[in-house]
Amino acid sequence: MSTEEPPAGAESGAGAGAEATGADDGGQARIRVARAALTRLMEPSDLAGLALVRAVGPVDALAIIEGTLEAPRGLERSMTSILVDSGAAGSGWPGLADALGRWRPRVKDAAPERDLAVIAALGGGLLYPEHPLWPPALADLDLAEPIALWVRSATAALPPLGSCVAIVGSRDSTSYGASVTSEMAYALAQRGLTIVSGGAFGIDAQAHRAALTGAGPGCLPTIAVMAGGLDRYYPAGNEDLLRAIAHQGALVAEVPPGASSTRYRFLQRNRIIAALSVATVVVEARWRSGALNTAHHAEGLGRVVAAVPGSVYSANSAGCHRLLREGAAVCVTDAAEVAELAGASGEALVPEPLQQAAIHDGLSVEDLLLFDALPLTTGTTVDKLSVVAGLPPAAVLAGLGRLELMALAQRGNGLWKRRR
Repeated sequence: MSTEEPPAGAESGAGAGAEATGADDGGQARIRVARAALTRLMEPSDLAGLALVRAVGPVDALAIIEGTLEAPRGLERSMTSILVDSGAAGSGWPGLADALGRWRPRVKDAAPERDLAVIAALGGGLLYPEHPLWPPALADLDLAEPIALWVRSATAALPPLGSCVAIVGSRDSTSYGASVTSEMAYALAQRGLTIVSGGAFGIDAQAHRAALTGAGPGCLPTIAVMAGGLDRYYPAGNEDLLRAIAHQGALVAEVPPGASSTRYRFLQRNRIIAALSVATVVVEARWRSGALNTAHHAEGLGRVVAAVPGSVYSANSAGCHRLLREGAAVCVTDAAEVAELAGASGEALVPEPLQQAAIHDGLSVEDLLLFDALPLTTGTTVDKLSVVAGLPPAAVLAGLGRLELMALAQRGNGLWKRRR
């Protein structure tokens, strides 16, 4: 458990927001404590556990797991129906008894009041589906919607869906990937968008840093969705960055303080990154990458997926090219294109680059042949132009008249040349 002092202004942060909206109401307080406990008893995206909570509510779900409440008749059938309806169970699942056997060994370690006190001391709090500040975008995850979110932030609320863009990619990013990420995240933050990523090395870290630098006043610059408890900074090499995010942005996790980061939890947190964001941008990703996992979650949620192209010789861009080739992602090259994808229809459109018209635009085939035959310096005769252009003399004379009117040809001493 961390002994870090709470940041300045913690009393007005997420923890205060959670307390102020229902802690004095007995029912709301019981829900808050129950959901805090359930985050320790169940792994993220434990669909059987989430089905139990949906069937009987968080308070009774906790009591059933603890053994202080007998499971009502028909509960297992109700849970099966919920799992089938969500596509999480086909012909069947191991059953409630099996699930209880997974959860009950953790009951002795559950201390929700302690966990809530720890997060409050760190200037944070707990958000949960019954909370008025719960991000509605997470409901798109259906049954996989988190039980609750532990948050460390100087603000009580997370930004709405339309204000968040995820930027993800390889941990072993190249200088190219780092440069593209920094420019893109900085420019998006300047536009008032919140950058969501996973707090890891490489592309994630570059996106968070640039967002912190580019954010304007009054904006939440970045959200880091973590795989472990928020009482520790992981990875340790990003401690300074994560500390800055906790003070200026938001750290988010669905596991309680003290919980370690595991491979499974890393993969599960990707669905939250995707759900919180209106668009997910993959800057660099190998053929098999956690960033691709986030992109697939976003695609499944109907969110916009974008990828930055890289060198065909770079293994770090193989995953991006895979997304583009399969049609799962839109190609983007700068922040303006991402903002256009993230905005509502007609908003933030990228202006077409101004193209200077070529001097031969609009010429017919014969006039173009004649124009190409005209010399640049020394004049030439109609007969020679007829040979070079492959046109009869009458067509050359008519064409020269048209080109002269268009200020593309000039005549002097009976000779013709191109007008400069």
